[in-house]
Amino acid sequence: MRVLLDTNVLIHREASTVVRGDIGNVFNWLDRLKHEKCAHPVSLSEIEKHKDERVRKSFAAKLQSYNILKTIAPMSAGAAEFAATDRTENDRNDTIIVNEVVANRVDILITEDRGVHTKAAMLGIADRVFTLDAFLEKVTAENPTLVDYKVLAVKKTVFGATDITGEFFDSFRQDYGGDAFDKWFSRKADESAYVCTQGNDLVAFLYLKVEGTDENYSDIEPRFEPKRRLKIGTFKVEMNGFKLGERFLKIIFDNALRQNVEEVYVTIFPNTAGQQRLVKLLQDFGFVEHGTKSGTYGRELVLVRSMKRIFDASAPALTFPIVSLGTRAFIVPIWPEFHTSLLPDSILRTESPADFVEPLPHRNAIRKVYICRSIKRDLKRGDAIVFYRTGGYHKSVVTTVGIVENVTANIRDAAHFISLCRKRSVFDDQELMKWWDYKKHNRPFIVEFLYAYSFAKRPNMKELIEHGIIRDVSSAPQGFEPLTKEQFCTILRLAQADPRSFIN
Repeated sequence: MRVLLDTNVLIHREASTVVRGDIGNVFNWLDRLKHEKCAHPVSLSEIEKHKDERVRKSFAAKLQSYNILKTIAPMSAGAAEFAATDRTENDRNDTIIVNEVVANRVDILITEDRGVHTKAAMLGIADRVFTLDAFLEKVTAENPTLVDYKVLAVKKTVFGATDITGEFFDSFRQDYGGDAFDKWFSRKADESAYVCTQGNDLVAFLYLKVEGTDENYSDIEPRFEPKRRLKIGTFKVEMNGFKLGERFLKIIFDNALRQNVEEVYVTIFPNTAGQQRLVKLLQDFGFVEHGTKSGTYGRELVLVRSMKRIFDASAPALTFPIVSLGTRAFIVPIWPEFHTSLLPDSILRTESPADFVEPLPHRNAIRKVYICRSIKRDLKRGDAIVFYRTGGYHKSVVTTVGIVENVTANIRDAAHFISLCRKRSVFDDQELMKWWDYKKHNRPFIVEFLYAYSFAKRPNMKELIEHGIIRDVSSAPQGFEPLTKEQFCTILRLAQADPRSFIN
């Protein structure tokens, strides 16, 4: 397979001082799978103009590692439309590079440029253009025997129990002055943090701090107004294709609600590929640029997310995890064997957490996929879904609320179906193929949803019948069954749901 690497990927690779994890993981996969690493002539020109001499010299020394495309593909009709409106040299180069995929000169393109992904979608080749994370997800799904399935689980610990000497923290030392960072870390020995390990290696770390209205923000410009805030003090996730960033983001929002803060913010040096991806993930979930923070080691970008109890039905990720009682609501069944794998925070007391710790991306993701053949298919973005774990009169329970983000009913073929579901459903590629072919006269459709809220108390079928949610035992949900607002509110009351997560 010929893989074209965009300029930003090449620069990240040659600028990186840490080989393990991150972008090195992608290049390891390219080598293991014997894919041909291609670079475009316009990338060479861009790198020759790069301000960092180390990047220029590093790339020149490793030029033989890449196959430089010898010609530029003739412009396709679709790409020509972009070329006619491109305003900058970077825009024109993006069009030239994505056109190589349209012309089938290369099989796939890997890029971190969102503009390129937008153009690829409009040209109908989005399934051949990948971010670094998406490429990792693709290769781990297609090559399961090559994946190291060591235990991967998030746990709460303290700073003092974390080995700071590992290379995971090298990027923080570079940003915050080596010894100064180590001393700060030591002073936090008894404070809580969330960590994730893969084997013996730390792959994610999160530290949160609640700040009161008397906090000093003199180093932030524009100056923060006095508010109760949750600060993301230290946050790093090694790229591994397992959606850990989304898993930790859910932890951040859960804590923000519990601590009753008005805002969440983070200060960050977006000078590495990993931190730039983190910024993009935060922006996808409503964080916006506020300004900068000045300090001994330079200016950091300040990102802020409001925790006002509002709901945006057109873009629910921006107000996640708030759920609206004013939109439509549906109850939908999910079989026990799939329930906790897809919705791990909704684990039952009768289940063992040890059975759900393998590194499966759909377990960590906030954005998930539900596959269905329900007659009711007119769900809309912003609708609420209540998940009903099947099991009979006493064992069937409602456990979870999701928010519909997208519905895809017009699916071209099996390959399209698999690419849409991969990494966010409970099924691997082979199982997805079986689901696609199960009833050829009634192909499945896909509901993408946000995993918003898990009930602490789970009303069972008996209670649902008694309170008029389900008519009788024979009327258990078979697909997406509509709920009235009164029924939805009754479920929330029976489940003792936190009212802070729901608005009218």
